[in-house]
Amino acid sequence: MPRRLLVADDAMIIRQIIKDMATAAGWEVVGEAANGQEAVERYRELHPDAVTLDLVMPGHDGLYALHGIMEFDPQAKVLIVSALEQRGVLKEAIKAGAADFVAKPFDKRSLQATLEQLLPDSVA
Repeated sequence: MPRRLLVADDAMIIRQIIKDMATAAGWEVVGEAANGQEAVERYRELHPDAVTLDLVMPGHDGLYALHGIMEFDPQAKVLIVSALEQRGVLKEAIKAGAADFVAKPFDKRSLQATLEQLLPDSVA
């Protein structure tokens, strides 16, 4: 059974790049979100195995989504994928439960390897 992924980013092109990479690696992309509110709603609805989450999105941002997801499921596997370089916000995200961080622009192989580390016991 493929691992299930939710992709949350306000940029459609980034969502597509992540979806293509994940699909090629054997993941099933079960949903997308363009802002933090949508990310929380999709997580609650779809119960994915992992989430890629941008921190900088319009309206409710990624930190809002991270808090909402972790409140709903403290065991959630959330990978921050963001261009944000403010250490304080990144530290807050890790403190709030994010599993790891990949900086944009990212190398597809690096993103894939980091995503794979979230669920090391899973079989693709």
